[in-house]
Amino acid sequence: MKVLVVGASGTIGKLVVKELGTNHEIIEVGKTKGQYQVDITDENSVKALFEKVGKVDAIVSVAGNAHFGLLGEMTAEQFKIGLHDKLLGQVNLALVGQHYLNDGGSITLTSGSLSHDPIVYGANASTVNAAIDGFIRGAAIELNNGKRINSVSPTMLKESLDVYGAYFSGTDPAPGEKVALAFRKSIDGRQTGQTYRIW
Repeated sequence: MKVLVVGASGTIGKLVVKELGTNHEIIEVGKTKGQYQVDITDENSVKALFEKVGKVDAIVSVAGNAHFGLLGEMTAEQFKIGLHDKLLGQVNLALVGQHYLNDGGSITLTSGSLSHDPIVYGANASTVNAAIDGFIRGAAIELNNGKRINSVSPTMLKESLDVYGAYFSGTDPAPGEKVALAFRKSIDGRQTGQTYRIW
């Protein structure tokens, strides 16, 4: 299958590319790196990407940022970071990408464990992740021609322990290979409207 991976150079992205690259054709996309570049917050940029790439069998998004900070100090502008970037950015990929997806193809977005297991500093990420999981459920019942959509909701990765470990005290990090397998399940399987929680 022809698989478009947006965020391919990130921690999860590299793991997904490695896992799927064993038997699928991977198109690596990033904001500044990869075979193609895209700004997922800009609908026109997303449209331009798909015009260049053409039809694909699967779209994977492991892209998008959220704001981390104390709720008592958070401004509306800071809160909008996650809404415009990780949430609407991935929604942009799905809304545009559905029209470039071959029949029977899939879209897989990335949310995260903070949707159901919140931490201090994570209110924005908790909101965004929950919204992504809600979006895929709503979208799943409207996609036609066998097209599917799921989300992967990982906890902190072992590979990110040195960066985020202090924020996730008491959390058992998940091995990156296990997270990558969830993307394979979404792409190679037949389920839709599912959130794969990885612990």
